[in-house]
Amino acid sequence: MDWWQAIILGLVEGLTEYLPVSSTGHLRLAQQLMGIADTEASRAYAVCIQGGAIVAVLGLYWRRVWQMVLGLIGRNPQGRLLLINIVAGFVPAMVLGLLLEKRIDALMSNLWFTVVAWLLGGIAILVVAQRRRRMVEAVAQSPAVASPHGLELFDLTWKMALIIGFAQCVAMWPGTSRSLMTIVAGVLVGLRLAVAVEFSFLLGVVTLSAAAGYKGLKYHQTLFDSYGIVPLLIGFLFAFLSAVLAIKWMVAYLQSHGMAIFGWYRVALAIIVAVLILLNVIAA
Repeated sequence: MDWWQAIILGLVEGLTEYLPVSSTGHLRLAQQLMGIADTEASRAYAVCIQGGAIVAVLGLYWRRVWQMVLGLIGRNPQGRLLLINIVAGFVPAMVLGLLLEKRIDALMSNLWFTVVAWLLGGIAILVVAQRRRRMVEAVAQSPAVASPHGLELFDLTWKMALIIGFAQCVAMWPGTSRSLMTIVAGVLVGLRLAVAVEFSFLLGVVTLSAAAGYKGLKYHQTLFDSYGIVPLLIGFLFAFLSAVLAIKWMVAYLQSHGMAIFGWYRVALAIIVAVLILLNVIAA
């Protein structure tokens, strides 16, 4: 892998990891376009550079992380509650991820699976966005209608977090997007959109750390033999930098906009990639 390829993959990872557009699908597409073969090493590389995106969240949300640390030692009740909810949300992915590892890798080897997930996920976002817009309009027209704003972070229960965790498992299908499933599930269990996004980010720290650590330990020799340490460090660095920008932009954007833009993007991307595959410009 050349240094410029590592930069591109790092940028793609960081920009797409926390947006509801699927970083896995984008990385698979980027590797395909750059002629990087689909191997155990390339798949492990895509997972391991997620570490940069993880560090970005740790830096931007360090106060929440510190709350959980204090909660762990019994000095912050809210931090303890948040930590319990994060663990509850992580458990389903941990169990199913280990059980379905080989099947997940098999799905990643065919780009058509990703295209279908992009399309269906985009349609789902548009449906949810339309429903939310109608609720907001109803509230504006009639004060008697319940507000759609929803619950705050510490109103979340472990049962709600578990539901979000099972929704996260759906994202094991490449192209679905972990962020999409956790954000939508958070909204469906009653969280405000901004709160659902924050919980999705924090849950992602644990989930992605576990995945990156697991792949790194399992395939470290293959990774180093295939690419060496420099591309890993480059990918990590640029994933961190681009993730910081993407997270800040998304949080600011959602303050006054909905998620429809991500739905339209996914649908358009699915159509474009499907056409490229059919025209044999890229391989499925």
